[in-house]
Amino acid sequence: MKEKYDVIIVGAGPAGIFTALEVTKLNKNLSVLIIDKGRNIEDRKCPARINGKCVNCNPCGITSGWSGAGAFSDGKLSLSPEVGGRILEYFSEDECKRLIKYCDDIYLNFGANKVVYGLNNENIDKIKYEASKYNIRLIQCPVRHLGTELAYEVLKKMYYHLLNNTNTEFSELTTVDEILVEGDSVIGVCVENKDGKKKVLADNVVVAPGRGGAEWFSNQSKKLKLRTTNNAVDIGVRVEVPNSIMDHLTKDLYEAKLVYYSDTFDNKVRTFCMNPGGVVSEEHYDGTIAVVNGHSYEEKELRTENTNFAMLVSTSFTEPFNQPITYGKYIAKLGNMLTGNGIMVQRLGDLLNGRRTDYSRLKKSTTIPTLKSAVPGDLSYVLPQRYLTSIVEALKAFNNVAPGLYSKNTLLYGVEVKFYSSKFDTNDKFETPIKNLYAIGDGAGITRGLMQASVTGVVVGRDIVSK
Repeated sequence: MKEKYDVIIVGAGPAGIFTALEVTKLNKNLSVLIIDKGRNIEDRKCPARINGKCVNCNPCGITSGWSGAGAFSDGKLSLSPEVGGRILEYFSEDECKRLIKYCDDIYLNFGANKVVYGLNNENIDKIKYEASKYNIRLIQCPVRHLGTELAYEVLKKMYYHLLNNTNTEFSELTTVDEILVEGDSVIGVCVENKDGKKKVLADNVVVAPGRGGAEWFSNQSKKLKLRTTNNAVDIGVRVEVPNSIMDHLTKDLYEAKLVYYSDTFDNKVRTFCMNPGGVVSEEHYDGTIAVVNGHSYEEKELRTENTNFAMLVSTSFTEPFNQPITYGKYIAKLGNMLTGNGIMVQRLGDLLNGRRTDYSRLKKSTTIPTLKSAVPGDLSYVLPQRYLTSIVEALKAFNNVAPGLYSKNTLLYGVEVKFYSSKFDTNDKFETPIKNLYAIGDGAGITRGLMQASVTGVVVGRDIVSK
């Protein structure tokens, strides 16, 4: 690690990677340092994916390291500006579409799958029409699905391109203790790794810490007195059912993004991260809490007999509440407390009958859980009534477009929490009021997915080079 760089990028997820790709494409002479608390992509391993048991790796091999959670996620590239973030607040719809197309072409150049779901408009219109009868909104979004294994290969190619063909360095297992500011401008960062602490200077600092670094960035923003706005808190469960219940939706859409407003509380409930033939998974944040997630593979022989997806209740809190991440972690910790720090699973039938799922009841389920380490339990002891009631009502409504979903054998895993940082105030180039300090991606509260995070990186890369 040198003493000074043209650009320092904090976080090696899609936002940080695409910043480096764009900077080095437009000016090969610029020096770039990417810092991440995790490992390089080939050294990232998850024991839970190998032997089914999480051993609390520090840092977590799923959420930290090169490509962020994207390396081990389902690898869905949402090709609509309506999905995956807030870039429509910064650019016109046409400009958003151009930026998404530009980033999509980069993914294709690095080996992404050419198949795009969600383009069979005739079938999708029928689904949308049917859903509207039950006050359900289907958000149509073309999706390029990489799958967990192809996402890994594509992002690995980006890693070697940057390290071998550009003036880019990657510092793994390195944390940023402080963002350094002098006057009204950023001047670098203070880092710590196995070699100790060190100040590293830079003309530009791009903060792209992802969801795993959202809380760290929130704490940094308080020190720097950066203005933020509360984002919604998304809390819910991951649903798992046989493929037969969801295939008619996922065949054309791949991901059926359904939105329903609950009957009792009028809360927004949405489906998210749908994985046909997928696997429910466990991931850890800060080495202290376990939350549920899911992914699937592109190769047919690796697919399971189940489909899983998140059902999230969105809540936008007002003042004086200003700790959305802390609140989400609190709910997750309740679930961990009852399971011995693992993920809880409950049959919908048991939940509706007011009883805990135990191992004997779980064995009777015709839906075989793909997360073998999940502990049977009772979600009513974990999720607030407002969330649980809203989820149950939405499941009942969605049953009209996916018959069999509202079944006693539908599995609910908890807790699924999406840690969105408070949204940082920036200009339309994502530069904060501190000169040459940029905030992008999921950790800055601006995006919620791979594609829009990539877009923010491209925008920042262009702005840096233009200066």
